[in-house]
Amino acid sequence: MASEGIRAAASREPDKCAIRAYDRGEIIEQVTYAQLVTRMNRVSSAARAQWGLKAGDRVALAASNSIDFIALTCGFGAVGIAVAKPNPKLSIREILAICADAGASVLVCDAPIAKVVREQATLSMQVCAIGEELDEVLAAADDVYPNEGDLANENSVFVMPYTSGTTGEPKGVCVTHRSRSLTFFGMGVEYGCYGPDDRFLGLAPLCHGAGFAFNIAPLYFGGSLDLYARFDPVQTLAHIGRGEVTGIFLVPTHFQGFFALDEDVLAQSHGHKLKSIISNAAPLTQPIKERIVAHFGEGLLHECYGSTEAGIVTSMRPADQLRKVQCVGRPFVNTSIRIVGDNGEEVAPGEVGELFSKSPYLFAGYSDRPDETAKAIKDGWVSAGDLARQDDEGFYYIVGRKKEMIISGGINIYPREVEFILDQHPSIAESAVLGVPDDYWGEKIVAALALAEGADEPDSSALSQWCTDRIGSQKVPKQFFFLDAFPRNAMGKVLKSEIAESLLPCTKVA
Repeated sequence: MASEGIRAAASREPDKCAIRAYDRGEIIEQVTYAQLVTRMNRVSSAARAQWGLKAGDRVALAASNSIDFIALTCGFGAVGIAVAKPNPKLSIREILAICADAGASVLVCDAPIAKVVREQATLSMQVCAIGEELDEVLAAADDVYPNEGDLANENSVFVMPYTSGTTGEPKGVCVTHRSRSLTFFGMGVEYGCYGPDDRFLGLAPLCHGAGFAFNIAPLYFGGSLDLYARFDPVQTLAHIGRGEVTGIFLVPTHFQGFFALDEDVLAQSHGHKLKSIISNAAPLTQPIKERIVAHFGEGLLHECYGSTEAGIVTSMRPADQLRKVQCVGRPFVNTSIRIVGDNGEEVAPGEVGELFSKSPYLFAGYSDRPDETAKAIKDGWVSAGDLARQDDEGFYYIVGRKKEMIISGGINIYPREVEFILDQHPSIAESAVLGVPDDYWGEKIVAALALAEGADEPDSSALSQWCTDRIGSQKVPKQFFFLDAFPRNAMGKVLKSEIAESLLPCTKVA
């Protein structure tokens, strides 16, 4: 269990600083391992004594990054209470919908959320605000290690992150203690920045599956975590440049924030002591990869592909980042992969099919959705609905999502292939390609575009020619839309469903 890893670290070095919480570049709170374990114990005790919970019950945690977020998740998890984690940036309606879907008996949340929930909702669950209210609850709880009979087992559901909803209604993904703990070991082997002497910089939201795993792993092995509640590119670069942190997990929008800054600001990160830079959640464009390597140095950048359901599936190691273009690497530690065609058989290298993986990291199923679970897990293999191909060296390439594949004029078009071409254009910062209904083509290919900083808008004929020179004419978008900003989820994934529903508010149509 994740909580047991933290307890083991505390037994070795109880007075070592476990977490430093930052806001606007300043430390606002810090705890030793002994203090963190005390807080976890009090959460476990309060779960039973104050909230009347028992093993198998569920709670919801809607909160920004904090030490309490970690203590609550591990304290509840230690006694077999699963934690659903709605994004605190969701609307109150959406948060309550997730609480209902998860069957949560208690909602622990940021104080502003608690205030609105109590004002607007007829509640069938208890609500506790993080801050003074939670502090009072924990102060009244016992600081005792749970009885052996109260401890969760490895197959108990630990956390329930919710899918991003990029292709439909969010679903609760049941992740067991065993799955998450083994993921930590795989990460320790793969990334080289999770040892007891390492300090990790945590920026991604803990409410997200990857944000939680990458930021909690250093504590599992007795390292240290510097945790931020919000991302500021200038403060982050300065923090890196102090030479204290050895690992960092970032999503593509973080890097875009860095490289929009002037060179003198970017220079703040010089002198860093990073061993690993890990990126996930959305694909890095090749120009961004090249800038990362040029700025931070070679031998650091890892990009991984995975899903909330399957965990980490592939890893693209530093040595191959610039050698293999638009690639997600080889299978992650202890992971097997199959690429399956529509007939259910594995396809040959170079052919496109649906990617399935099998590993110790797989989820246990969707919360109270047996039919959806049966569709996702087939004979122990899990698919997140992504289409991929494998090259002759065993490297994998994601070409798009099965639900996003465009059939135009009877031809299969994979959006990611077209996006890769558009992202190379010097005036384009990012693209999102999708299909819209069309009487003639069946589906018409359109592209939503975000301009690079300071760039002039290219006209549609120039964009069409750019694509035609690089891919087949049948793959060239029929229309280009310029948007001020792309709608995204908490981890920076572009929400194509929202783009499809709201193309009209774009600032200009090329």
